[in-house]
Amino acid sequence: MSGRIIADTPVGYLEIISDGTALTGVHSVRSIEGEILKDEITAETERQLMEYFDKKRRRFELPLRLNGTDFQLRVWRTLTEIPYGETRSYKETAAAAGNLKACSAVGNAVGKNPFLIVLPCHRVIASDGTIGGFSADINIKKYLLEFEKN
Repeated sequence: MSGRIIADTPVGYLEIISDGTALTGVHSVRSIEGEILKDEITAETERQLMEYFDKKRRRFELPLRLNGTDFQLRVWRTLTEIPYGETRSYKETAAAAGNLKACSAVGNAVGKNPFLIVLPCHRVIASDGTIGGFSADINIKKYLLEFEKN
């Protein structure tokens, strides 16, 4: 059995998808459409996201089904090592993923992160301190960075 729910969060609607054994996606969506099938994974993900937004959780503990290139997988795992409320540059993230010269590739991998918030890609910013890009609405990234600072 697989699951799909839409969570109403401070950053808008988040679609949470599972394959029944692991989380397969958390994405920003504009509306509540399509079939809703709650399962244990989607329910637990929603619970942990609400704890995050209630400032009761800083790290997610969920089974993730990661599908990507070896480099993308290294980058996505590196995201989990960025502490709550802190940021890392694309260059620092590239070094942590094992290839200091792969800043653009890090940007691409971060942009393809299938787990919005759960894998905190919002914590990766440009070396000059600007926030850089984001796979969802850039205002979500701004909100999350400010939310974690306070």
